[in-house]
Amino acid sequence: MKTEICSFSGYRIYPGHGKLYVRQDNRSFRFINGKTESLFLQRKKPAKFDWTVVFRRLHKKGVTEEVSKKKSKKTVKVQRAVVGATLETIKAKRNQKPEAREAQRKEKIAAIKEKKKEEQAKKAAEKAKAAKAAPKQQKVSKQQMKGVAPKVAAKSR
Repeated sequence: MKTEICSFSGYRIYPGHGKLYVRQDNRSFRFINGKTESLFLQRKKPAKFDWTVVFRRLHKKGVTEEVSKKKSKKTVKVQRAVVGATLETIKAKRNQKPEAREAQRKEKIAAIKEKKKEEQAKKAAEKAKAAKAAPKQQKVSKQQMKGVAPKVAAKSR
């Protein structure tokens, strides 16, 4: 025997009992009696009625046995090696004094900045060399490249 569940109260509806309400959007709702249907159509919340299953679940009513809380596993932190560094190097860096680490960082940053300056100076030298070697050419638009005649100047009346 197949039983349905009331959309409002949560009670079981046995065959031959209850009402079926179909909304315009084709959703169907089953109600055990006219009272639950009426409350549903008034848009009342089932959690506010102390006789509904929803209310009893929310307020922990009728729970026969006290369920003991599951013991949650404590997370254990494990240090693992990363692609660029082994576990030993990571531990060594962690054990270093912060001042020493900061000094190393500053040295590396200074080296990188120096390298960038050299590269920029090289680029600037190459650019200057190229500018001296090639004489300045007149700027030519894409249209002129294709051979289109220049626009005719506007004539005043």
